[in-house]
Amino acid sequence: MISVLILIVGVIFLVFGANFLVDGASVIAKKFNIPNIVIGLTIVAFGTSAPELVVNIISALNGHSAITLGNVIGSNIINIFIILGITALIYPLTVSRNTVRYEIPIALFSAVLTFVLANDNRFFSGTENIIGRLDGCILLFFFILFLGYNAYLTVTNREESELEVKNYTVPIACLVTLSGFVLLVFGGKFIVDSAVNLARSFGISERIISVTVVSLGTSLPELATSVVAAFKKNTDIAIGNVVGSNIFNTLFILGTSVVIAPIDIPASSNIDLILNITSALLLFIFIIKKQTLNRAHGLFFLTVYSVYLYSLFK
Repeated sequence: MISVLILIVGVIFLVFGANFLVDGASVIAKKFNIPNIVIGLTIVAFGTSAPELVVNIISALNGHSAITLGNVIGSNIINIFIILGITALIYPLTVSRNTVRYEIPIALFSAVLTFVLANDNRFFSGTENIIGRLDGCILLFFFILFLGYNAYLTVTNREESELEVKNYTVPIACLVTLSGFVLLVFGGKFIVDSAVNLARSFGISERIISVTVVSLGTSLPELATSVVAAFKKNTDIAIGNVVGSNIFNTLFILGTSVVIAPIDIPASSNIDLILNITSALLLFIFIIKKQTLNRAHGLFFLTVYSVYLYSLFK
């Protein structure tokens, strides 16, 4: 029970910490006349994935490689099957042409690339598999290309929507930003420690805990954003948030994590890696013709995840 409570506190710290970090940093950036485009591509994008990043860095530094990999892959799976499943049930999601043509294929490519990097030794030499520092550099290289694509997209659109920020003074904004960072660090530490303790207490592998409980906790910002967007019928935001988060998770967060500490890949993790590819592929197949994710698709996503969850804990 103590570990569960610590886990819940950790999730709460992560959610509030990410919000505080984005709010405070956005105010500071706005005060220094940094363009909204730059703020959106850096501070806001980083803020929604900050929970996963902090948990992964702490896991990597403490040698819990199963949590490092499981959190990223589990978050990606949850983002598509759970978050898009729920939001599509609330209101059918219309997908923009750029998302269909470029961003979903990039997410699919990222999933396939991760699987290949995780199994390169098995494919070519038959030895134990790791995602090493060189693999991390490869992921980060593609992340830089993705940032360049986003920068090009926003500049060519020539429309800079007004960014709403909190009415903070600079000292208050600095304090809010620092508070957010502190909450993220403590929240990440609480989640990693409690996840390890829960795994040991129940005899469950760290991999299973990380791809389910930890991933769901760190995906709460994306869930909240997409559900609110669905209720407001801002469907492009709902699906764009998820697809962008998956790309960010794989290329930046996993890339950064393995540069800090290489990850050992057990054979059982390939189930998660393959489902990660499957989720992105199904999303692409469902929206390629009509550019819409309807309620039937959402129900199918939730059903697939339920079967996956059952197989994990059976």
